[in-house]
Amino acid sequence: MTRSANEVMVLAGKAARGAGAPPAQAAQFGAAAVWHLQQGRDVAALDAALAALPAGPILDLPLAIARIVERGEGASVLPPAPLAQSYVETLPFVARMDAQGRVEIDLTTPAPRKVPQRIALDPQTYAGWSALAAKLLVPESDASRLSGAGAGLTDND
Repeated sequence: MTRSANEVMVLAGKAARGAGAPPAQAAQFGAAAVWHLQQGRDVAALDAALAALPAGPILDLPLAIARIVERGEGASVLPPAPLAQSYVETLPFVARMDAQGRVEIDLTTPAPRKVPQRIALDPQTYAGWSALAAKLLVPESDASRLSGAGAGLTDND
């Protein structure tokens, strides 16, 4: 079944949050996951990154890229990770990465954006990511409603 790029991005981000990633890194993982899948790259690298949480490339790559951007233009080397290319390709600036992980970023030139296509996400991956995303949900109970979940104890629509 195909899904919209937005649906896959949000699901991947929620799966990362459910697996223990901070919100900003989870959002970056969602964007990188969409690009990774649209380029026909292996979904196993995404699953491995989720399994590595609360450590691994979902945390390491955004921080390494941020350090490169803070230094300004020039080339730096990213830590080896199967997802590194996808992370670099989702940057808002023109960026290139060679086979050795050397990254060059041009902070003065916006990256051209392509219209995202629909993504065929296999049912097993979708179910696994959905299970991780479900860890963000609060169980339905009077105690959770008293704490502000849902519409509370009264519905005044």
